[in-house]
Amino acid sequence: MTRFRSFLCLTLLGGLTVVLPIALLAMIFLWLFDLVAGLISPLTGLLREQATISEFLALLVVLLLILGSCFAIGLLIRTRLGTWIHGHMEIWLTRLAPGYRTIRAIVTQLLGGSGETTLLSGQTALAKIYGAESPVTVTAIVTSRHPDGAYTVFVPTAPIPTSGMTYHLPGDCVQILAHVSVEEAMRTIIACGSGSAEMLARNAREASAKARDYEE
Repeated sequence: MTRFRSFLCLTLLGGLTVVLPIALLAMIFLWLFDLVAGLISPLTGLLREQATISEFLALLVVLLLILGSCFAIGLLIRTRLGTWIHGHMEIWLTRLAPGYRTIRAIVTQLLGGSGETTLLSGQTALAKIYGAESPVTVTAIVTSRHPDGAYTVFVPTAPIPTSGMTYHLPGDCVQILAHVSVEEAMRTIIACGSGSAEMLARNAREASAKARDYEE
């Protein structure tokens, strides 16, 4: 009876691990769709008045126009003129709305951003947040390197890696994991540490192989 109950529980949990992520993704998509539809409803209403098309088709046309406009703006800011206009607009918006830079930084991080200003462009590391003599290490993302050899690292919390703590640590408290991507580290954090052993073992193997190749 105990085995049968264990079998039922494990099978049910296995099914939930497959269904729940898909259901949550669908719920988030529907929520975003309803939110965008509400925001652009004046435009879709105007389009339906001018052309005899369905509400869904009007919504689709407006969404395509918005995406096309974003693409055109993206092309514009890649030019010298666009960069100049964007820079002056940011100065004006910063003066008008003091929270603009913070909002822009959050959006840039969420979208992956560009250059070395985003979390995803950092390096994965093991950080000794209690000092170099402590055996305790945590998975961290290097977000800044200092001229004196120190590091600024972000330590995500499980299972939600977008929250966490920032630490400023000396160089001997940070071990760079050169063969582990930020995305791979984030997956282990979301899984509450599951997969960390394989991740660290693979990093050690690849580091050893690279060292042998260098010696040869």
